[in-house]
Amino acid sequence: MRATPILFLFTALISAGFGQTYTSAADIQKLIANAKKIRKGDQPTVSLPILKLAPYQPNLEYRAAVGPASIHEKEAEMFYVIDGAGTLVTGGKLVDERRTNASNLTGTAIEGGQSQAVSKGDFFIVPEKTPHWFSEIKGTLILMSFHIPRSE
Repeated sequence: MRATPILFLFTALISAGFGQTYTSAADIQKLIANAKKIRKGDQPTVSLPILKLAPYQPNLEYRAAVGPASIHEKEAEMFYVIDGAGTLVTGGKLVDERRTNASNLTGTAIEGGQSQAVSKGDFFIVPEKTPHWFSEIKGTLILMSFHIPRSE
């Protein structure tokens, strides 16, 4: 196969830290071990990048305890359960809602909403502007999360 200028540019951008387009299963296991190692006390979630190619960045989420609920006003969020199990609540209303930045809200829990058991191998997507919260973590819940910008 003949190298093209585009391939050279792409390789240079990745080498310069502008992207990472591949992570192996062994690398994922290392990320999981690292997340477990760097988790502090009762910290509910450790998030580490799996891949990087602006504006996209799938993350590994190592969840060892129930954390805050969220709303992303301008992004949908897709999840894949790498390992573990828990309960996802979507919809309803944030409890003790507060703004974290220009396009995200957080709360201590969700009132109402729909509960769904999730476990290893499951995929799901949370539309933008939808409250979501992992109300139960069974041991640990290890996810791939991916924020998807939505047009307005």
